[in-house]
Amino acid sequence: MLIKNVSALLGNELKYIQNTNLKIQNERFTRIQPNIHASSSENVIDCEGLLLIPGFVNCHTHIGDSIAKDITLNSSMDKRVHPVSGIKSQILKKTSKNHLKNFMKNSCMSMLKKGITTFVDFREGGIDGILLLKEALSEVPIRSIILGRLEYYHKFDELKKNTSFPLEKVEELDSLLKKCDGLGISGANENSASQLRYYSKTTKLRAIHSAETKTSISTSKKITGNSEVIRAMDLKPHFLVHMTYASEGDLYSAAKKIRGIVICPRANASLAEGIPNISLMKKTGCTIAIGTDNIMINSPDMFREMDYLWKVSMAINKFRINPKEILKMATVNAGKILKKDFGVIETGKLADGIFIDKHSIDLEPIHNVYASIVHRCSELDIKAVMIGGKIVHGKI
Repeated sequence: MLIKNVSALLGNELKYIQNTNLKIQNERFTRIQPNIHASSSENVIDCEGLLLIPGFVNCHTHIGDSIAKDITLNSSMDKRVHPVSGIKSQILKKTSKNHLKNFMKNSCMSMLKKGITTFVDFREGGIDGILLLKEALSEVPIRSIILGRLEYYHKFDELKKNTSFPLEKVEELDSLLKKCDGLGISGANENSASQLRYYSKTTKLRAIHSAETKTSISTSKKITGNSEVIRAMDLKPHFLVHMTYASEGDLYSAAKKIRGIVICPRANASLAEGIPNISLMKKTGCTIAIGTDNIMINSPDMFREMDYLWKVSMAINKFRINPKEILKMATVNAGKILKKDFGVIETGKLADGIFIDKHSIDLEPIHNVYASIVHRCSELDIKAVMIGGKIVHGKI
């Protein structure tokens, strides 16, 4: 396929190119330059008036709770989403699998329409939960990275004793890892150091929630005497999620030891848990990506996530982030943290992208392309979404 006469944001720095052509073969960008001539059998698409940007990567979701939208709005975070005692856990256990599957499928469709070409899900429910999500995904052409977990958690007295990972769970863990892309661990306060170290020996992708709330930080110190972030590092995670209340020392440690941090600002705000300190994360050298988190709390919308993050950071921290940096968090940085060939328009990378109408009523005239995407753009401005060189939503 040959895409002609398109504006594009290219490479790791999202360089704006007014007009270029892109050749796609075997799901990847193979040539990017003006004046590429098409072969006689090649499908040619003229994209005059369109802007191609990398497909969004939603780096942290829990789409299993799609069935519980806006339940218990005024409850605390633990009452809502604690993996053992939370209302979410009770709802998931009581809801029929068919119902859960249908609502997960709907959320995947919603993400696709909003330009999300890949999402990373912390999947509850053990092996059955993973298989259920895969059933939902069989009907939606979106990329997924599924991080599963065992439904096995430690109580506070077991954390103090540093209870080991039980031998009777070894086979179950091995079976789970064969069905998914890695581990998405709930947090250090539900897993002893010994258990996290056992999980760290697995060879697949590993991630964990950390320093999301003041309560989780104080609980860790009270029970174990150690920082929640330092304890989370026992997993040897590839990335940490949230880090809303991480200290400067925690962030310097994270920058040295892991690939990056995934922040979820709208979820933190919805739960009255504060806003991640982007300026401190950048100062300490952390690579940052974005996720929309629980669907019971938020719509899975990266446009809204970027817009909120950009403005609330200025309002609270008096720190102006270049909108290009916000857009990189939703695209380029995600590919780096996950070590995947997406999130960037570049020769050899997977041909995922969003075609945006430059003449949309909400965008024209575009004076700063990055600001326009971050705080003016919405799914209404999307003409089409492409995954692996195929148009999977919309029409050009």
